Amino acid sequence: MSSFLSSPSPAKMPTPTAPPTSVDAENQNVVDQTQTPLPPPPGYGVTGILRRWRHEDMLKRGSLGFRALGFLFSLLAFIIMASNKHGRGRNFDEYEEYRYALAIAILSTLYTGLQSWRQIHEMSTGKEIISGRNSAVIDFFGDQITAYLLISAASSVVPQTNKMREGADNIFTDSSAACISMEFLAFFTLALSAMISAYKLAKQTNL
Repeated sequence: MSSFLSSPSPAKMPTPTAPPTSVDAENQNVVDQTQTPLPPPPGYGVTGILRRWRHEDMLKRGSLGFRALGFLFSLLAFIIMASNKHGRGRNFDEYEEYRYALAIAILSTLYTGLQSWRQIHEMSTGKEIISGRNSAVIDFFGDQITAYLLISAASSVVPQTNKMREGADNIFTDSSAACISMEFLAFFTLALSAMISAYKLAKQTNL
């Protein structure tokens, strides 16, 4: 009897662990899904970068094209008005309006020529002469002011030219009309360039 009471108790068997339930498996799948990296949003990645580069390249080429046309029209207006001398009473320098138109044509030729050269240099070398934001500000105000001066000069010459045509329509009035047309065309191209400059300035401001 005493030996039966003093015998050692049997060792406890380890309790088996229960297999994962379907709820645990679903939770594990949710965790794995949350850890999966999401695809990049539109506008990022290689495709987005190429799209932005193509868009910026089109803006640069468009701005250069408009300024090159502005340079051509301004240069023609300057040459036509500077050579508009056909005797007394038919010289451009005898009239204040024509001198003003010539001065603005010279100014527009210098501005558009320098801007075209700067853009060609930057596109060919890939180096900016002026930093991005400063360049956007200069382009915007330069295009706006030059376009305003061109339309102002052309408008001031129109009444005088029409008045002279009533008396006699000759080579002097024809040359004056040609200069007016060139300045109006230069204004139109610079106005389009100013729209691009305004977009670039707004983009730089939002960065």
